[in-house]
Amino acid sequence: MTTGKRSHLLAVCLGGVLLSGCVMPEKYEAEKARALNFQRLLAQEEKRTGELDSDVKRVKREAAELESKNRQMAAQLQAVREQMAGLQEETMALREAAAMKEKERGGGRPARSAARAKRVEPETPNVEAPLGEASAENGTPIYHEVKPGETLFRLSRQYRVDVAKIKSWNNLPDNTISVGQELIVGYE
Repeated sequence: MTTGKRSHLLAVCLGGVLLSGCVMPEKYEAEKARALNFQRLLAQEEKRTGELDSDVKRVKREAAELESKNRQMAAQLQAVREQMAGLQEETMALREAAAMKEKERGGGRPARSAARAKRVEPETPNVEAPLGEASAENGTPIYHEVKPGETLFRLSRQYRVDVAKIKSWNNLPDNTISVGQELIVGYE
């Protein structure tokens, strides 16, 4: 090989080494800036992911609290509905009592509210005694266990006894009774 070829080959090799091993400063700075920007974006995304995770936990906690409040409110609503039904029955009893008093007085036509009260069909009584006959307090007491939805008015109609007598026999201060309560509803 001649010296000219050798020097040419050496020049090509040195040029290749110089060009391949060296990076232009502008290209290096651009790559460095891109890498730093990527790291910054990655840190922002990790921070946002952490915030979203904490938001999800908070929303789940709030949802559980709202579900609990919803159950409580549904139970309260049911209790109010039951009270309302009891009050409606008591109102009907008062209307019927007023109609009976009006009839006893023999005074003309019954009051308008009593006339409306008569439209309601009475429950079939379990005891065939007329009203007040089951109140002979010297006999054996008849007990009744209160079931859901029952009221003093309903029991008075069922056993054909005045509400006031049931209250006095059981020392009840008001018309409130509870499920499972044992009440004296008459005497044999």
